[in-house]
Amino acid sequence: MTDVLQREIETGILEIRLNRPRRLNALNETLTGELTRVFTDLNRNRDVRVVILTGEGPGFCAGADLQATGSAPGSIPGTEGMGQLGYVYKYQEYLADLILSIHECDKPVIAAVNGAAVGGGLAIALASDVRVAAENARFGAAFIKTGLSSCDVGTSYLLPRIVGVSAASELMLTGRNITAGEALRIQLVSRLVPEADLGAVSLELARAIAANSEYGVWMTKKGLRANLDAPSLRHAMELENRTQVLGYFSGCMEESMEAFREGRAPRWKKL
Repeated sequence: MTDVLQREIETGILEIRLNRPRRLNALNETLTGELTRVFTDLNRNRDVRVVILTGEGPGFCAGADLQATGSAPGSIPGTEGMGQLGYVYKYQEYLADLILSIHECDKPVIAAVNGAAVGGGLAIALASDVRVAAENARFGAAFIKTGLSSCDVGTSYLLPRIVGVSAASELMLTGRNITAGEALRIQLVSRLVPEADLGAVSLELARAIAANSEYGVWMTKKGLRANLDAPSLRHAMELENRTQVLGYFSGCMEESMEAFREGRAPRWKKL
């Protein structure tokens, strides 16, 4: 049985489900590698417009599986015959590559968080574009509880940008778990829904995104991500200017105006 399940819910909308429910979808070598490959391959899949990422069973992702077997040189590609120092460093990069593959995926990613999203699970949620939480969800930067730093797999970059430095500092320095309600209050998630409604609400969001043009969604995600690090408003606007001029030649603007005049939904052409 695969550790990552993929299902096309409807045209253009793909559900990706972490599938180690007995371990609350904790990350081992196999799950990490499979999930990284899935997200990397999505950049070459024109049929997928939006991704819903969730967990099988009662948890989203409980972080690294500290009870995983096989965690030794050779258990991940490129570490055969390595000493412990080299292997541990490569394993750290192996986990980091997963977060990068989600964050840099061309497709918008909606994290539908059911149950625990702690440690690496929190990082996966942070790397997604939108986070929707079920009422039973909980979040925590649990890395510090292992005796290490809470600055791990992108958390020190992403969390302060999403919730602000003060809230991020408290969560990372204490390592405490927070409820879905507190996550909504600090804007870690954009919506809080009953557990039974998580799938339907996430699908509704995915449909709203997929209803827009391929060019518009693609460039919005790329521009938003790039401009989080823009050194000034002028730098950000220069990127926006070029994006809008390129978009003018996609034909999408003409289609939107024609659809408005005719009182119908736009019929976007593929790029």
